[in-house]
Amino acid sequence: MPRYGGPATFARLPRLDEVDRCDVAILGVPFDTGVSYRPGARFGPSHVRQSSRLLRPYHPALDVHPFGDQQVVDAGDLGVNPFDLQEAIASIETGARDLIARTDATLCTIGGDHTIALPLLRVMHERHGPVAVLHFDAHLDTWDTYFGAPYTHGTPFRRAAEEGLIDRTASCHVGIRGPLYSRADLRDDAGFGFEPVHADEFEHLGVAGVVERVRDRLGDAPVYVSIDIDVLDPAHAPGTGTPEAGGLTSRELLGVLRGLAGLRIVGADIVEVAPAYDHAELTGIAAAHVVYDLLSLLALRDGRGEARSGGPAD
Repeated sequence: MPRYGGPATFARLPRLDEVDRCDVAILGVPFDTGVSYRPGARFGPSHVRQSSRLLRPYHPALDVHPFGDQQVVDAGDLGVNPFDLQEAIASIETGARDLIARTDATLCTIGGDHTIALPLLRVMHERHGPVAVLHFDAHLDTWDTYFGAPYTHGTPFRRAAEEGLIDRTASCHVGIRGPLYSRADLRDDAGFGFEPVHADEFEHLGVAGVVERVRDRLGDAPVYVSIDIDVLDPAHAPGTGTPEAGGLTSRELLGVLRGLAGLRIVGADIVEVAPAYDHAELTGIAAAHVVYDLLSLLALRDGRGEARSGGPAD
């Protein structure tokens, strides 16, 4: 079957109901009620799936078969209320919890806007305790409210810190850049336990230096990876709701991800893909490759989140 044909699942993987067991489940959350600027990320899961048709079964940089060394399935989409944000957050939490309980799989979630990270972190905390959050984004997402609303795509990690879901000694942002409201934004963010690696630092640290900073920060904690596609420069990912100039290249993002081989990754998400603003599938293809690299990192583990030896081939 040519790659433009076949099932419309991620990378044309089997559906959950077509296998007896799975190690990793890809879950779509088509939801964007929490956005503060351009809507459209509710169409992200289907767009990333369409763009994933280009993927192949062997990852040479990590010397791993992400679909062959583990059973990966597409678990479809959660049905999320687009009108009631609080109900949506509750249903995402329930849906993720139920899927893990049924499958014992690691979740790799495709959003949707970044609001979805909060209910997902609640489920991660139930299983692993406070997790180190490795957050790739142009924005801090630790603001307090928008127009008095405490739950938006700009507030999930502040709420998560307040709820005790994250490890404040091991969490970090990567790719932060652009204007803020005031100096207090950075001061507040530091109080929630995040150490930022700003996009500008890639100029003098390089990918290897950023990887070293990140790995030193994460240590041996259980890690939840949350990736807003707007961490990439709009030249590489125009299809997103709040683009910021001066971002990472897709090569830099994938390079940092590949440098995480061996870490104890317990879950991940990729969010904020808004296909209405995409061009020639640039954003969708970038996001699909991010998911592919996340799946490859998960394939380098044994058991429930435990890292095994492996990584780039000599």
